[in-house]
Amino acid sequence: MSKLKKIFNFKWLSVLMLALLLVGCGTADEKTKEDSQGAQSDESGYKVKDDRGVEVAFDAVPKTVVSLQPSNTEILFALGVGDKIVGATDYDTYPAEALEIERVSDSMVFNSERILELNPDVVIAYTIGEKDALKVLEDAGVKVFVIQSATSFEDVYGDIEQLATVMGVEDKGEQLNKEIKAKIADVQEKVKEVETPKNAYYEVSPSPSIYTVGGDTFQQEILDAANVINVFSDLPGWPQVSEENIIAKNPEVILVPSMGDKGVVEEVLGRNGWNTIQAVQNKQVFSLDQDTLSRPGPRIGEAVELVAKAVYPELFQ
Repeated sequence: MSKLKKIFNFKWLSVLMLALLLVGCGTADEKTKEDSQGAQSDESGYKVKDDRGVEVAFDAVPKTVVSLQPSNTEILFALGVGDKIVGATDYDTYPAEALEIERVSDSMVFNSERILELNPDVVIAYTIGEKDALKVLEDAGVKVFVIQSATSFEDVYGDIEQLATVMGVEDKGEQLNKEIKAKIADVQEKVKEVETPKNAYYEVSPSPSIYTVGGDTFQQEILDAANVINVFSDLPGWPQVSEENIIAKNPEVILVPSMGDKGVVEEVLGRNGWNTIQAVQNKQVFSLDQDTLSRPGPRIGEAVELVAKAVYPELFQ
């Protein structure tokens, strides 16, 4: 295996593991938002129900926040309260301001001791990992608000509503959701002109351990909204497939989400035995921003547009 391919594979497997942990741990059926939006006010403040079903009480709108998931950090910034974040994860890279926030987690394990030292008004956590770790924070008097990782667009809208309620910016949350839905609708208006949608192979990680996305994933919804057919939509989750499987599917387009790695497209075009695939023959291989396509947050409209522009560029001229 070439040095370049080894680097690609390490990065893709890291992305896959993070995706499986942050998105794949729950299903759309398990994640329910009913009765979780909207604050219940009382004389001393307000309460908001999180995804554990716990009503978290707030005496006042939080002034300092620790965010333990990149998508929620993006939501907080999109709501205009990103400046209140005092602790984030190693993967919080968007927007640029997020890079200046102190790191207190690798998205799977967080530094509870440092979080306690920061003494935030609330920790926006997730439903992954050791529950005892969250208990340590709560036992120390830190408010913990848990949001289950979104597995659908509707989940994202619900997350935005919840966080907007917690941060006292309900109007901004409503407006943000309207803007996201409008962007997706605008793309769908353009791609509906396509009479014969193109079929695509979406690569999560390359050989020797090739993974793609199945029909019940967040990425499938992005492809659907962009009017693109996933050649592996008949498989669940993030399945491992073989090169023979991909060659047999003969996709018209290959989508390779990347983290700015140079040479990704050239590496795919140069793979042994792939020269019979339509996408390779016609050079319809596209490297797209990994974070935009993998994070269930406020950029889902951009994700749909990114895919649609790559597959149907003529509709966006």
